[in-house]
Amino acid sequence: MASVVEYKGLKAGYHCGYCDSTEGKASCGMWAHSMTVRDYQDLIDRGWRRSGKYVYKPVMNQTCCPQYTIRCHPLKFQPSKSHKKVLKKMLKFLVKGEVSKGNCEDEPMDSAMEDAVTGDFALINKLDIKCDLKTLGDDLKESLESEVKKKEKTSKKEDSKELINSQAIEEKLGSGEPSHSIKVHVVPKPGKGADLSKPPCRKAKEIRKERKRLKLMQQNPDGAFESFQAQGQTPSLFPSKTKSNQPKSLEDLIFESLPENASHKLEVRVVRSSPPSPQFKATFQESYQVYKRYQMVIHKDPPDKPTVSQFTRFLCSSPLEAENPPNGPECGYGSFHQQYWLDGKIIAVGVIDILPHCVSSVYLYYDPGYSFLSLGVYSALREIAFARQLHEQTSQLCYYYMGFYIHSCAKMKYKGQYRPSDLLCPETYVWVPIEQCLSSLENSKYCRFNQDPEAVDEGRSKEPDRLQVFYKKAIMPYGVYKKHQKDPSEDATVQQYASLVGQACSERMLLFRN
Repeated sequence: MASVVEYKGLKAGYHCGYCDSTEGKASCGMWAHSMTVRDYQDLIDRGWRRSGKYVYKPVMNQTCCPQYTIRCHPLKFQPSKSHKKVLKKMLKFLVKGEVSKGNCEDEPMDSAMEDAVTGDFALINKLDIKCDLKTLGDDLKESLESEVKKKEKTSKKEDSKELINSQAIEEKLGSGEPSHSIKVHVVPKPGKGADLSKPPCRKAKEIRKERKRLKLMQQNPDGAFESFQAQGQTPSLFPSKTKSNQPKSLEDLIFESLPENASHKLEVRVVRSSPPSPQFKATFQESYQVYKRYQMVIHKDPPDKPTVSQFTRFLCSSPLEAENPPNGPECGYGSFHQQYWLDGKIIAVGVIDILPHCVSSVYLYYDPGYSFLSLGVYSALREIAFARQLHEQTSQLCYYYMGFYIHSCAKMKYKGQYRPSDLLCPETYVWVPIEQCLSSLENSKYCRFNQDPEAVDEGRSKEPDRLQVFYKKAIMPYGVYKKHQKDPSEDATVQQYASLVGQACSERMLLFRN
């Protein structure tokens, strides 16, 4: 089994969906008739990405919005505060049917679509913007802050005056003999200070401690508690943190058990989309209807645009060959749909590829009626947890690829919040922690992340004559093929292809020449 690709070359000067430039985008592409998961893994590690069967690579130093491949480390991932809010929001909805009171905006996915050379457009990857409650407007926020500061200053002045008056009285009365100490009570102003007619207020913490002491004394009727005190020791009122008190893991937050009377039931099913499994075929129409509603409501597509054929071409068809090696994950490698079933109906679908080293996120679409659940963020966290689950089955699968990170596009920067994560250097194809890249990206859209000026692309094409060509139903090295070609542009095209895919892929994949 070998990959068969048809290189389409450079396409420049077309519309960019990220910055809305009419002719700023530039990329190279190829049509993949078939592709092994090993070859695609190597290609995405060189900055390529698929959309349907069209595989493209942005020309990073030319395109208006450089797209850097980003990967997350699921095994080291810790959900942030905002991630936990989304998971808790889902849990409350499932248990009690609670809907967040905040006006949660829809989470727009990546509306930019990669134009294929055939004239069709191809869906790129998902964009989920973290959906938190709306914050106060800037003007209102500033005015509230200034009011608080004024009150604090006034309170401090009054407190300092009372303190000075109290000290002055004590100094005057304290000039006599020490044995004649006089206590002076300064009467608080109306509305200030404690109400002496009522018992002193106790902190909740102190009340809890007292209850704990009483409980321990009841459990130690033989005077064990007193014996501790006699020895100058105090029994620990708060035992050392047990495992249950440790921060909850991602799995604990996602898979928390629900009560029997829970309002809703959520189930996530992984079905193979290419070749389509029986489960995929059985749910195709329902899944398509969710996609159609998503495109019409979220992306404002006219009803005749999200057709069945378009949906099939770009979210169901895949060049990846299904593989089920004995040492691989139970579900095998290839392309899948991760379906989110709520109370027996599909509300969202995550399109993913399972590769030798990673779970690669392709796209997400969902029922707009459930936007309040922040399904973009929720699905990303579920996919990270899924990658961790697959790692248990095959240790080499340990990454989660989130597509492209675009620092110059505000709506695409959210991917940097899933830490730890790396960005791919566009020149040497080594992974660099995102923290080391951000300062450079603030100064320039295009950056070489590898700080070693002597470093080069180790996987570059060094022997293009060894590149494999599929010509007239025969497979041959490029060195043999080019002897029969008289077109001077042919060599330039093949050399460009070889430099982009690298030596290893050029020797394994078959370059179709007509």
